[in-house]
Amino acid sequence: MTEKTLLVIKPDAVQRGLIGKIISRIERKGLKIIALKMMMLTDDYVDKLYDIHVDKVFYPLLNSFITSGPLVAIAIQGKNSVKVVRKLAGVTNSPEAEPGTIRGDYGNDLTKNILHSSDKPERALYELGVLFQEEDYVSYDLINEPWIE
Repeated sequence: MTEKTLLVIKPDAVQRGLIGKIISRIERKGLKIIALKMMMLTDDYVDKLYDIHVDKVFYPLLNSFITSGPLVAIAIQGKNSVKVVRKLAGVTNSPEAEPGTIRGDYGNDLTKNILHSSDKPERALYELGVLFQEEDYVSYDLINEPWIE
């Protein structure tokens, strides 16, 4: 089933120059990027994006980290994109992530864990609505030309 999902490249990955490597993995998987923006999150955005964590003990640390620098928000579309992106990302605790996943290859910390990805299709739609407006999305067809890996 074709669906939309959100992937956020967190400040630690931006500051380490990993944006291109991460986007490349999305594209090589055959997923379509339908919106992309670099931004600094305010506390209001963080409270909305991570509303399910606001009352948890780790939330102040999460808020401090996610607002510490620029991040890249990516709206992705494709068949089973929520599951596919979660698999590409690897488990949340980077030291436990499998090699070959983004976190397994580039992450080394539980808190500063490179990415955020939506965990369910309905949650993806909510999170996308926090960071993107309808006019941010673009529509196009992917082509599979022989020169593309």
